[in-house]
Amino acid sequence: MKKRARAMNVFYIPAIILFSVFVIYPLCKGIFLSFTNWNGYSQTYKIVGISNYTRMLTDNNVHRAFINTIIYGVGSTILQNLLGLGLALLLNQKFHGRAVVRTLVYLPVMIAPLIMGYIMYFFFRFNNGALNDVIAIFGREAVDWLADGNRGVTILTLVNSLQFVGISMVIYLAGLQGIPDMYYEAAAIDGVKAGQKFRYITLPLLMPAINSSVTINLIGGLKLFDIIMALTSGGPGYDTHSLSTLVNRTYFGSENAGYASAIGLVSFILIMELSNIVVKAMEKKEVDL
Repeated sequence: MKKRARAMNVFYIPAIILFSVFVIYPLCKGIFLSFTNWNGYSQTYKIVGISNYTRMLTDNNVHRAFINTIIYGVGSTILQNLLGLGLALLLNQKFHGRAVVRTLVYLPVMIAPLIMGYIMYFFFRFNNGALNDVIAIFGREAVDWLADGNRGVTILTLVNSLQFVGISMVIYLAGLQGIPDMYYEAAAIDGVKAGQKFRYITLPLLMPAINSSVTINLIGGLKLFDIIMALTSGGPGYDTHSLSTLVNRTYFGSENAGYASAIGLVSFILIMELSNIVVKAMEKKEVDL
């Protein structure tokens, strides 16, 4: 058995090599570059210590991107889970056309976020935008929806939530269909009301599904990139940037790869820590069937 186990361990080697080359090495290289002033192109650079990190403490653009990242992550998570759970409860019922509705809700997930961003751009743009064309029908003046940073952040959060709500719906549908009917039958015999069934039976037994959905949505929202680049490019100014898009802007726009690496590392730590906190908090509320 020991010889067989050693032989099986050989099959781990390709995976370990790939993981080291494409994950471990870039991460270590990024950490090193975050302590330099490299511009991303030059053959030479200098070690600048923690100056890139101290600079972030007074950089208003980083502060705005940090707040936006939290809004994208938390806002999208709340919206996706509320809408996803509501749709799952609806689509868990038997009615004509249920499969069609499920397909329509999940369909946006299959569209690349970058493409979705461009589609939404033609919807929200000022000149000949679909939304402004509808407003014009009612005699109202056109609105420059993306000219205001706060409104832009709200729109981006909504677009991201509506595109990926299908993922939450599927997760919750699987969770609902995994709850044994005997619990509801016993509750019906005792005269338990629908709201009480949801609170004391459905919700506690859905905690594993809620944990999975919240974690996936949170990570996706915190690393939001494609939709921002397609819809606003981080503008106006830096008002709708997330930390991910700010890394791109800092690296290629400002040619400051060292500072971009520091921002990227902070973004990585933020996503990792928030995800771990949420997972641990949600796991404590799970119950066994």
